[in-house]
Amino acid sequence: MKSIFKFILNRIPRPILIRLSYIIRPLLAFILKGNKFTDPIDGKQFRSLLPYGYGKQRSNALSPSTLSLERHRLLWLYLKNETDFFDAPKKVLHFAPEQAFYKRFRKLKNLDYTTTDLNSPLADVKADICNLPFESDQFDIILCNHVLEHIPDDIKAMSELYRVLKPKGMAILQIPQDLSREHTFEDNNITDKQERAKIFGQYDHVRVYGKDYFDKLRGIGFQVDPVDYTKKLTPDQVETYCLAKGEIIPVCYK
Repeated sequence: MKSIFKFILNRIPRPILIRLSYIIRPLLAFILKGNKFTDPIDGKQFRSLLPYGYGKQRSNALSPSTLSLERHRLLWLYLKNETDFFDAPKKVLHFAPEQAFYKRFRKLKNLDYTTTDLNSPLADVKADICNLPFESDQFDIILCNHVLEHIPDDIKAMSELYRVLKPKGMAILQIPQDLSREHTFEDNNITDKQERAKIFGQYDHVRVYGKDYFDKLRGIGFQVDPVDYTKKLTPDQVETYCLAKGEIIPVCYK
């Protein structure tokens, strides 16, 4: 199964994958039904989750019901347990909206919810993250998860995120991060897709962020709280929800 999913991820464009998933998802959820793992987003249980990864594949990573990955389930738990996201009136800007969240966030009556992306069929506004068509100080919350690693000028993108966030607003800017690296690594001379996938984790990533990611954000003006939310959960919860122990949620404030 891992080889099949690896082939699909590397050969089929993401917008097409999104459309196909609506057909395949119910069948996968039925086949894998069980009681070993739980997706906290919808509460459904499975005997196993699906493998996922463009390079090295991770076992029990992709939920067959919501199509959430480890980072999505972790973020859901953080928003639900540690914030007023689901209750208080908020104006939200969501970049590259994930299927695990899109319909659920859209239905929340407390949210004024806008999605944006250059290519996603789920985007309300087609926009370049480095040149956003929004006035300054517009949004209470910005969700921008696993986007910045695709952007050549990430400093410009961070500056735009800071600009459109309201004072005292919150931005959650998750990225794939190698915490064993002190410094972010980039090399545009590596052009082979397989080699880029091996080094950067995905062929269309332009960097591997290190610990200095938080300093980059602070340099823009953000106050940064690197939250390891798995520390607030029990080991059983981390295993049951199929989370990545030690994964950091970069919670940023203006």
